[in-house]
Amino acid sequence: MAYFYIILKLVSVIESMRFYKIPAGSLIPTIMAGDWIVTLKVWSTENLKRRDMIVFPFPPDPSIDYIKRVIGLPGEKLEIRKDLVFINGELIDEPYAYFEPKERSSRQAKGLTDVAPVSRFGPIVIPEGKLFVMGDNRYNSADSRYWGFVELETVKSKAWFIYWSQNPDNDTFEGINFDRIFKKIE
Repeated sequence: MAYFYIILKLVSVIESMRFYKIPAGSLIPTIMAGDWIVTLKVWSTENLKRRDMIVFPFPPDPSIDYIKRVIGLPGEKLEIRKDLVFINGELIDEPYAYFEPKERSSRQAKGLTDVAPVSRFGPIVIPEGKLFVMGDNRYNSADSRYWGFVELETVKSKAWFIYWSQNPDNDTFEGINFDRIFKKIE
């Protein structure tokens, strides 16, 4: 009987897995262009929290899946001052935030070439049923600062780990990033 439950659990996990190839660097350094990631289906949005990496339909074009980090939750007051994020007036700890100068950016987020980085934003109150998301690579991420909130009900999955990583400009053996393979996404 114990084997039955193990098999049932294994089937459940496999069924909830989704696989994505990351095409751009909006989540550098956590997720790089060329990373292939595994995500787990979100069965209930009640368990989503700040810092989770989520996959959702891109609000301006729902045929495209996007992945970003949850920064603000429903009902919270969010403000960005000098690149620092404040929730309900308190500075939040963001060890993952990366500020790559746009001049050095090799793969820019679509539509951001002539747009200055958003170093100041808000204050705004995040409506019920919505999330405020951002990329870790703050100067190179099309996110809630540009196109608004993500509907909670549209969240598809949550990032789990990187299962393959290859430099997109080098498809040879030397381009494989072995140190990133099977790295948990946090």
